[in-house]
Amino acid sequence: MGERQRGRLTSVSERTQYVTWIREAKESGARLPLACEEAGISLRTYKRWYQNGKVLTDKRPDAVRTEPANKLSASEQAIILNVSNEKRFASLPPTQIVPTLLDEGLYYGSESTFYRVLKPNLATRLDVLARNMKVNRHKTMAMEYLDEQAALETEQTKEQRAEASQEAELAA
Repeated sequence: MGERQRGRLTSVSERTQYVTWIREAKESGARLPLACEEAGISLRTYKRWYQNGKVLTDKRPDAVRTEPANKLSASEQAIILNVSNEKRFASLPPTQIVPTLLDEGLYYGSESTFYRVLKPNLATRLDVLARNMKVNRHKTMAMEYLDEQAALETEQTKEQRAEASQEAELAA
């Protein structure tokens, strides 16, 4: 069956196949530890899988897991999301948001906490980012237009000065 990895979930049918092979080998006279080694599982695994004449299922998927004590509440997640979507932070990653907030004396969570909260809310974050980019794009376009106008005025002023100096030279 090939190399097995630790901690890998094994289906009941696969477990049954392994147990069948090992039991056949044992009935043929092989020792249990060698039969397990040949099948590619440990003796402990075989004993865990095969108890009281039955092949047991993996209980990990059905395990009841308690929530971590330090899990963020919905309100704390909402605060992080709202802060991240503020206009001044909308286009910034958490690596820049968290230090800025710390400079202001505010701490809502670590950078990784911000990333973890923002990941499921990516659509909202992208909407805010797109909206701000649109605003920024218009600001950028307006600034470019003003810069072009200033450059044009400067160019016209230079041309007028050059013409005035040429007229002054011709008059002299």
